[in-house]
Amino acid sequence: MITVRDLRKVYRQGSNDVVALGGVSLEVPTGKIHGIVGHSGAGKSTLVRCLTLLDQPTSGTVSVNGKELTNVSADELRDARRRIGMVFQHANLFDSRTTEQNVGYPLELTGTPKKEIAAKVAELLELVGLAKFAKAYPSQLSGGQRQRVGIARALATDPDVLLCDEPTSALDPKTTDEILELVKKLRDRLNITVLIITHEMHVVKQACDSVSLLEGGFIVEHGDIASVITNAEGRLAHTLLPLPGDAPRSAGAGTILDLLYTGDQATEPVISAVSRTFNIDVNVLAGSVEQLSDQQYAHLRIQLPVDADVEAITNYLKSNGIAVTVKGTK
Repeated sequence: MITVRDLRKVYRQGSNDVVALGGVSLEVPTGKIHGIVGHSGAGKSTLVRCLTLLDQPTSGTVSVNGKELTNVSADELRDARRRIGMVFQHANLFDSRTTEQNVGYPLELTGTPKKEIAAKVAELLELVGLAKFAKAYPSQLSGGQRQRVGIARALATDPDVLLCDEPTSALDPKTTDEILELVKKLRDRLNITVLIITHEMHVVKQACDSVSLLEGGFIVEHGDIASVITNAEGRLAHTLLPLPGDAPRSAGAGTILDLLYTGDQATEPVISAVSRTFNIDVNVLAGSVEQLSDQQYAHLRIQLPVDADVEAITNYLKSNGIAVTVKGTK
């Protein structure tokens, strides 16, 4: 489990204080994959450095499996860092080392016997699908293969947490999906907690159980995928499940509603039910249905006729677990 409480990082630039993190708090349960999303300058890189104590937070705490890292000795911190595996945007492999030598490097640093290193490396390369590339050098591997080596290396010390900093931003879409599937497989097999720092919503859609939106050093939205998707007022919902870019704002007169819903409702004939219940014609202006984190979600924009009882219809939809936003009346 990762627990962050009121984490602040303030940098001094000349006579000015620059607040990179303004009091970040979050908790990621064991065995879950959590995404931290945000634009450049949001504080994501600072958060990564503070989570590993490469940067000392100005205040606040970071704990991994109940061990508070912000209040330990140097020796204890070194031991604690071994429980955090790091995966970087670029695999950062040693060009002069083979795949197996790169993966075994963290174990060499801890003085692990060579026989044990060899056995561990073989196990990890099998796990990430690179057993046939043990003797290959980074220049002989594809981008996706190099990232798999980086993941295997991050797992060498049997960490409790896998911290991934933009792990797929340098990869093509197909390879990105393959790496995200690998991360999910490793999470399931090893029951490891994963934190993914990313600016790509596709990563959140494909891999994450929960997500936080970081902006200006603050978390402005946070929750599991289902809760953020069905938060009609939230920005994440409309970013994760957008309507087509050319979605019409209206088609003639009437009230426009945006609907967000999940689970069983996403496969139910909602519009037909509204039409039958209220004896009206409903115009569907746009819609999208997606599979996120093994769950189906839908986002529809509909227009009700001028004489429709908007309040009654809105209450009916909400009573069926559908988030509703009234976009306006034409």
